[in-house]
Amino acid sequence: MSLTLYSAWQATAPYRVRIGLGLKGVGFDYAALDLIRGDQRTPAYQAVNRQKLTPALDIGGGRILTQSLSILEWLEEAYPDPPLLPKAPLDRQAVRTMALIIASDIHPLNNARVGRKLNKMGIDQAGILEWTQGWIRDGFEAIEPMVARYGKGFAFGETPTIADCCLIPQIYSANRYQVDLAGYPAIRAVAERAMQHPAFLAAQPNQQPDAVTA
Repeated sequence: MSLTLYSAWQATAPYRVRIGLGLKGVGFDYAALDLIRGDQRTPAYQAVNRQKLTPALDIGGGRILTQSLSILEWLEEAYPDPPLLPKAPLDRQAVRTMALIIASDIHPLNNARVGRKLNKMGIDQAGILEWTQGWIRDGFEAIEPMVARYGKGFAFGETPTIADCCLIPQIYSANRYQVDLAGYPAIRAVAERAMQHPAFLAAQPNQQPDAVTA
């Protein structure tokens, strides 16, 4: 199966999928989108993803997958080894909770299109930054005790899960938006552990072919 990932180097949702693909050892072609230029809003990309969002994963045969968590769940089913979800139902629920806090409660409120909307409503950059930082802190306040309880190197247990696929990109975003992470030692410990793992290293934004280094 030949896969093509429509991605943007700094966007956190495709970053999640890059981690998942790397953890599964699944190769893919990289189709870069410049979100600042507006590639995601072109008719060509709308034919790929009608939401005009990243990521999209073309798996061939006319099938294109969207929504990062749904793609990660598909990866788990299509490529079961190594697993990204624990075996016990309650443990799986805890992992999904951490992932959803990020993907449903933090990220949708501070992504680029929300920032553009806030700007059009007359909110200045300082106000947008305060908005973004606030939602990240609120989410991390909920996740920190979960990681402290369940984590043993990664967010849940000793091996990476879908929770880590979501958490590491959100930590990257938190650093971009100058969120002080001193109050989240368990989360910071996961970030340090992840940076020792080749799948997380390869998925980093600055390692992508469309990365802007200047």
